[in-house]
Amino acid sequence: EGMPQTLSSTSMFTPCGFSPHLHTSKEDEQGGLIFQDGNLTSASLDALIQHLIPTTDYYPEKAYIFTFLLSSRLFIEPHELLSRVCHKCIEQQRLDDPVLDKARIRKFGPKILQLLTEWTETFPYDFQEERMIGHLKDMIHRIAPCDEAYWKKMNQLLQTLNQKLATLSHGQEGIVKISAAVSDKLVAFKSKPPSIQREILSVCSDPYTLAQQLTHVELERLSHIGPEEFVQAFVHKDPLDGTKSCFSEQKKTSNLEAYVKWFNRLCYLVATEICMPAKKKQRAQVIEFFIDVARECFNIGNFNSLMAIISGMNMSPVSRLKKTWSKVKTAKFFILEHQMDPTGNFYNYRTALRGAAHRSLTAHSNREKIVIPFFSLLIKDIYFLNEGCANRLPNGHVNFEKFLELAKQVGEFITWKQVECPFEQDPNIIHYLHTAPIFTEDGLYLASYESESPENQTEKDRWKSLR
Repeated sequence: EGMPQTLSSTSMFTPCGFSPHLHTSKEDEQGGLIFQDGNLTSASLDALIQHLIPTTDYYPEKAYIFTFLLSSRLFIEPHELLSRVCHKCIEQQRLDDPVLDKARIRKFGPKILQLLTEWTETFPYDFQEERMIGHLKDMIHRIAPCDEAYWKKMNQLLQTLNQKLATLSHGQEGIVKISAAVSDKLVAFKSKPPSIQREILSVCSDPYTLAQQLTHVELERLSHIGPEEFVQAFVHKDPLDGTKSCFSEQKKTSNLEAYVKWFNRLCYLVATEICMPAKKKQRAQVIEFFIDVARECFNIGNFNSLMAIISGMNMSPVSRLKKTWSKVKTAKFFILEHQMDPTGNFYNYRTALRGAAHRSLTAHSNREKIVIPFFSLLIKDIYFLNEGCANRLPNGHVNFEKFLELAKQVGEFITWKQVECPFEQDPNIIHYLHTAPIFTEDGLYLASYESESPENQTEKDRWKSLR
């Protein structure tokens, strides 16, 4: 009952200070939560689960709920966690008693409903599992006799959840279909395609429009990524659980992987569009067009498309086209390249990202809210955070400090992915971006050597072996 009260958190994702006068640096007697300077730093898994469970007069902070639900899956599967939460509630609120204490349950009911709502809203993919829905319904059935309104609440919760899961799986199917169609075409292009091939400029000749459509694709794909995918990508065996890894049957990271594939596709599409035209003047025109698209992506805050375009231009089949590049006004390109320069752990990009994130916080319009991070760097940061410190301390406690940092990085991403795209969608352009055939790496080299013949022996040998 007497859980330590916490100050209410201002925001869902930023870990907020626990009120310091309640805890000194010594271990807190109530359930073994350890605080330092008023912040929860470590605890046993049991103590953390207990801290998640609402009572008649206690409700956990939003920041705590998000952090714990995000990171707990490294130690315990979601269905098992929910089972333990329900079990403890039944015990603590005596929900098994033949006669229920209605007044008491009316105090507890709204709190447990709130917790279940937050869980379904933030981690909907957890509830694709029958067992999760089972625990959810069981809990409501126990408290519902005390208040008619609980039935209504539960139906709302399940309806919202079903809609969300339907939308997400519909989006996933679309992406899967496209990926399948595209990978067949990839192989077809070992050499110059027939002239019926449309090129990007015939589909969209305005760089601003293309940058906006790319932003559409990015936000659409981001919306499918669940916060838990960042953690599940790095699930190792939990050393205290000698038998199995928590997610041994499958790593549930399909949306994250599909998004990385999209980035690679965009790189290759840019390179293909540049290498395809037979005339130097046209190739230079395509390069300049993509430089303008990239610049507009930068202005919008779409750093992922920006990086893909720059990477595509820097692929060696493209960068070797010296005669073509000599026709290009490259000053604009060098400015962009400088922005995305990896030196100093991407110092320039991180500065620009912070600027965009700040703009997003004070935004008056959806357009100003857009922040699409360079995704593989975000994953790398989270990977290093994960590898850099242990999940458990030597005494077996969960290293909660680490997970607050993880929650901060993932939480910021969650905020960004919820932005509604302000630009009108152009189905034609989006279809082209997803389905236009692209060269394989060999195909790119072939097209490149046909456009500007090999300069040195290495290139000549490569061309020969490709032909």
